Amino acid sequence: MADWSNLINGIFFGLLLLQVPAAAILLSRLLKGPSRHPPLIPRTPTPDMLGSVSVVVPTLNEAERINPCLAGLSRQSYEVREIAIVDSNSQDGTRELVKAAQQQDPRFQLMTDDPLPPNWVGRPWALHNGFLQTSEQSKWFLGVDADTQPQPGLVASLVQTAETEGYDLVSLSPQFILKYPGESWLQPALLMTLLYRFDSAGVDAQVAERVMANGQCFLCRRSVLATVGGYTSARNSFCDDVTLARNIAASGFKVGFLDGAKVFKVRMYEGARETWQEWGRSLDLKDASPAAQLWCDLWLLFSVQALPLLVLSSYFLLPIPDSLVRAHSYAPLPTPSLLLGLNAFLLAIRFALLFAIAPSYDRSQAKGGWLFWLSPLADPLAVLRIFLSAFRTPTQWRGRSYHQD
Repeated sequence: MADWSNLINGIFFGLLLLQVPAAAILLSRLLKGPSRHPPLIPRTPTPDMLGSVSVVVPTLNEAERINPCLAGLSRQSYEVREIAIVDSNSQDGTRELVKAAQQQDPRFQLMTDDPLPPNWVGRPWALHNGFLQTSEQSKWFLGVDADTQPQPGLVASLVQTAETEGYDLVSLSPQFILKYPGESWLQPALLMTLLYRFDSAGVDAQVAERVMANGQCFLCRRSVLATVGGYTSARNSFCDDVTLARNIAASGFKVGFLDGAKVFKVRMYEGARETWQEWGRSLDLKDASPAAQLWCDLWLLFSVQALPLLVLSSYFLLPIPDSLVRAHSYAPLPTPSLLLGLNAFLLAIRFALLFAIAPSYDRSQAKGGWLFWLSPLADPLAVLRIFLSAFRTPTQWRGRSYHQD
């Protein structure tokens, strides 16, 4: 009996050694939340902003989702000089939709990027082409994804914030549009893997290696982008936004990642299956991170996001006999109680964070939107997805294949 109790307490003690430092790191990040930069709000441009922004939208077969993006960009004011849609020979009617928008707003330009060269990923290649072909007279370059829904006043708010705060690059977290039950349950758990690993939107990272960015809405000074060679430093990255932002930060420029839930929305994927398959291709951020950082992030997620639910479920579903818990143990502390308390605390934090991220979701169209409040139950699956993607290189995206060397 003593051998069994020692084994069980050894396991408990090992879990505590794994989880306590990770919990301390998590708390140190979450405690920065109250001092973060407030969410951006729509703004009206000022005359000095006239024609200061070139917008570039990379597209490949986006006909089913691009109309709200085109309409939202068209509603931006005179601060936008041009809106370049850089298309990679779409075959689904995307180009026709852009041409129709061009009839209503002459700022739209339809471009076709050159054939994809070796060692380039399609998205950064299209953005790089857009950077090279848009006007050098624009002070700012704004990359926008085709699945976004820009709200009026977005661009003016971005530029004014960047100018006021002295940012050379600023990107925004969006408000996610949810529609189906599965994604309402899974998507917030996947999002939480980012919030656990990095500071929340509105908190400036202190070192380049911890900078976060979102390429769905990515504003950069054109002079800065020219200095770093456009998107060349992120040419083979499936998380080109984070890779480029960290390279720019490492070059000494000021980079910000702010809350944009009030100024732009996004409908990324249709349902839980597509969310699981497609978002996971880049969510691990391995292309932007050294191996040591990736392993540390995996340890953190496993310790504070995946384990709490598993530990507490095991405790209640497979209760340990009191005789084993009371038996002789080499552990000098009441290990089972500490382990149970720590994981209950971590799970309570996770449920509390639902209130913090709720404004980042538009559930007005969602069927089964109440499952958002049960998303902590999907945390072990979300962490599993990060582990799976961390050791795989994507081979296909939006109909384009990439061959591994």
